[in-house]
Amino acid sequence: MFTVLTRQPCEQAGLKALSRTPAIIALVVLVLSVVVLVAITLIQFHHKEVLLPGLKYGIVLDAGSSRTTIYIYQWPAEKENNTGVVSQTFKCSVKGSGISSYGKNPQDVPKAFEDCMEKVKGQIPAHLHGSTHIYLGATAGMRLLRLQNETAANEVLASIQNYFKSQPFDFRGAQIISGQEEGIYGWITANYLMGNFLEKNLWHMWVHPNGVETTGALDLGGASTQISFAAGERVGLNTSNIMKVSLYGYVYTLYTHSFQCYGRNEAEKKFLAILIQDSPTKTNIINPCYPRNYVTTLTGGYIFDSLCTADLRPVNYDPDDIITFEGSGDPSLCREKVAFLFDFKACHDQEACSFDGVYQPKVKGAFVAFAGFYYTASAFNLSGSFSLKAFNSSTWDFCSESWSQLPLLLPRFDEVYARSYCFSAHYIYHLLVNGYRFTEETWPQIHFKKEE
Repeated sequence: MFTVLTRQPCEQAGLKALSRTPAIIALVVLVLSVVVLVAITLIQFHHKEVLLPGLKYGIVLDAGSSRTTIYIYQWPAEKENNTGVVSQTFKCSVKGSGISSYGKNPQDVPKAFEDCMEKVKGQIPAHLHGSTHIYLGATAGMRLLRLQNETAANEVLASIQNYFKSQPFDFRGAQIISGQEEGIYGWITANYLMGNFLEKNLWHMWVHPNGVETTGALDLGGASTQISFAAGERVGLNTSNIMKVSLYGYVYTLYTHSFQCYGRNEAEKKFLAILIQDSPTKTNIINPCYPRNYVTTLTGGYIFDSLCTADLRPVNYDPDDIITFEGSGDPSLCREKVAFLFDFKACHDQEACSFDGVYQPKVKGAFVAFAGFYYTASAFNLSGSFSLKAFNSSTWDFCSESWSQLPLLLPRFDEVYARSYCFSAHYIYHLLVNGYRFTEETWPQIHFKKEE
């Protein structure tokens, strides 16, 4: 899932020095954030020209695994080649699930966009439609679909491309980005909006701030999760997780890793699959993470048709099998069982390791945690910075409630989300504490923030 953490308005300096490898310039059009949207514009319009006063617009579509969101940005046309004010002016959530769910019927994808696109057309003056660039970037859901069925993934993208080529805007492509690129872009966005890259000096020139520490980025999407932070100069560079990122002429040594199948939704499917595997009945399952007195039925296909759970399928697997889950609301047992989703032993007690044998230097400094991290904390009335003790206490209180009490506790009640908040909280605990190795001392440096 892309991050679009907005502050409105925010001043933008020309992002003319964005470079990591030659490929980054080609891939920069995929970034669904204010900073890279303007970078695209500046790269494409770098030649000198006189621009008339007025506004310029850009449209970006964040095609995540769970949903697609459309954003409109605007900035002063006469400042396009230098500095100006960039603001998000409109946001529309596309109905239905993410585009990867259309693998079996790619021709239906455009129908999902129509309501939002009609609203988008009304937000931008008609005479500017033809000069307004529109981009779509897809993340982990489409990465999984491409691995499972490359033909289906290509057909989904082709359907999207055909649709947007028929629209009045200047369509610039629909592509799938890598997990590593997603992590880098999230880190860039968070730090740009916090002013960690540039500041104005007394002569109103943009300079690199002296002594400013960058902020790490933690993203929890539906199909993958990313961690990115400046790791310092002493880390080894002989790993694909360490990147040299040059921004505004300043080089950052960045650690970034994306864990496929460790997004919240896919992780819960794996958790349900493990519960089935460990149950003698296989069709009537006690789930300690579901609330007490909650009962639901799910099909085998819902759990096992994902590439992330394929290796956990029962011997006589039938996608039409009906499986009943009954919640027991046991926070201690939930935490214990959620730990089985991670292979912490693969690190062999190495300090520079997270889980599943993945290299990671020690976390340091402040972090911003968005998407699934924020929404889970928010369900417990937590946001911003808080202690690990507060998180655990809120988790235990919430997970001990019966199903009938949850509508009274949640400001917006949705069954699918409500039943899973307990799982999400324990999952986040293991990911951040036993995986990324945040401690009671470093946990308060995580800021749980909503993306706009």
